Amino acid sequence: MYYFTSLTALVAPLDRANIDTDAIIPKQFLKSIKRSGFGPFAFDEWRYLDIGEPDMDCSNRPLNPDFELNKPHYQGAKILLTRRNFGCGSSREHAPWALKDYGFDAIIAPSFADIFFNNSFKNGILPIVLSEETVQQLFDEIAATEGYQLSIDLPNQTVTTPTAQVIPFEVDAFRKHCLLNGLDDIGLTLQRAPEIKAYEDARQVSMPWMFNE
Repeated sequence: MYYFTSLTALVAPLDRANIDTDAIIPKQFLKSIKRSGFGPFAFDEWRYLDIGEPDMDCSNRPLNPDFELNKPHYQGAKILLTRRNFGCGSSREHAPWALKDYGFDAIIAPSFADIFFNNSFKNGILPIVLSEETVQQLFDEIAATEGYQLSIDLPNQTVTTPTAQVIPFEVDAFRKHCLLNGLDDIGLTLQRAPEIKAYEDARQVSMPWMFNE
């Protein structure tokens, strides 16, 4: 999985509340479970003027010029700033896959849907919860400053603005440990690989009939 320690990057604003997972990655793209290749289809129905289908070449598709993330000065953003209840709707893990493949490493919002919040950590994305007032401040600063960047320090749990304002955030200690060490559920299990092997070896000796072909 991806490691996350610190990040200084361009911020893209998506000034909408209650963005659901079908908006993040529409249902027709759920056939694949490869985790990769979803970036070009993130926010597909908002991003393009035509209807997207799996395996399409998106390089020549007509872009919606009014969609925030299509603005030239937000290209290359790695931090997404948005409103409350981000990632609501169905529990599809394809949503964080698409956002990660698009290029986002962190998302800042006043609140997240629970399942999306958990899935983000498991896929190397840091979701940061800040107050409504602080999020509004960041939206205002982005609107006033082209090329607006934030610095995120996960070990110290802070977001720093271009004016050196330091904003603390909370994160569960276990989830923080996993992100800092690049551990998903499989990685956590593999940390106990010697103990698992020892257990299986002992069972094979004590219950050999269970292992007969």
